[in-house]
Amino acid sequence: MQHMQEWTPQRGIIGAWIGSSVRPLALARWLLVVAALVTLMVAVGGITRLTESGLSITEWKPVTGALPPLSEEQWKAEFEAYQQIGEYRQVSGPAGMTLEDYKFIYFWEWFHRLLGRVIGLVFAVPLAWFWVKHAIPAGYKPRLLALLALGGLQGVFGWYMVRSGLSEQMTDVSHFWLSIHLLTALFTLGGLVWTALDLLSLERDPKSKPARMLPLALIVCVILFIQLLLGAWVAGLNAGLASDSWPLMQGRFIPEVNWNNGVFWAFTHDPFLLHFLHRWWAWVAVAALIILARACKTLGHRASSVAIHSAFGLQILLGIATVLTGVALWLAVLHQLVGALLVAATAWGAHAFGRREVGALA
Repeated sequence: MQHMQEWTPQRGIIGAWIGSSVRPLALARWLLVVAALVTLMVAVGGITRLTESGLSITEWKPVTGALPPLSEEQWKAEFEAYQQIGEYRQVSGPAGMTLEDYKFIYFWEWFHRLLGRVIGLVFAVPLAWFWVKHAIPAGYKPRLLALLALGGLQGVFGWYMVRSGLSEQMTDVSHFWLSIHLLTALFTLGGLVWTALDLLSLERDPKSKPARMLPLALIVCVILFIQLLLGAWVAGLNAGLASDSWPLMQGRFIPEVNWNNGVFWAFTHDPFLLHFLHRWWAWVAVAALIILARACKTLGHRASSVAIHSAFGLQILLGIATVLTGVALWLAVLHQLVGALLVAATAWGAHAFGRREVGALA
């Protein structure tokens, strides 16, 4: 590996910045910082959704949009643009929304987009620096470019999501676009964590090879993906409000479902069925995660096992509490935040299992 002989853990970060040796530890720490920002982004996205703020900004201005309105005239112009869409005409307008009310929802959507810009800079600028300094280990440039591309796609998907709700007929964004937007963020989060762990392994052992996604871990990730997809659809359709009781829904185990539009429509649109599937597929995901966590523990990776157990345990409790409180905002946001942490923990466990060697935990 080019210049690997110049890197030793004893030199540390400061020593690594002098010269042109590869810097796996610096890269790993940078990626974990980006992963933390993506996790924060997921939480802010949850607040944006729950406060019905997502449609408050009706244009996508990647550069000039970084600044909020700075005068009363600009605020009035933004508010007038918002008043043309269905959400205002059918929901917030009849509810008596004022300019001050609008400023509140505008803030959360603006902050959500601003955080996306910050994440883009925090990723792109250091990446260019590491690239110029020849600090990226062999084989990692394509992966880092892929992560950068995913970040760009996330912004594009976010705009398509918003645009899906900018009509006189719609009062919400498409739950399909919402799921694409959210799942892309979570997939990116998993990729950041996985790559950082590979780099930490490389820092400990210059001969270390990247971990592999083994069949067991892949199956667990697919099961978790289904649960996250269901959760995104539940959020997009406000299906969390379909029941405020647990374990029964409407006093029965299986709720009434509208099958009039066909089976496919019911499984993709009916709020009662999706709520039911989300609350009970969770236990399939729990069983799969327990299997992965125990496999990690058997291989000596106890820390990742504890992280997985802690994340899904807290997530289940928060999910039930969110239902029982009628989707209290702070609980729903925590539920989404811990969902992101569960993705990170699962990536950690899948990576540890993929190394298949005791004591190689990264």
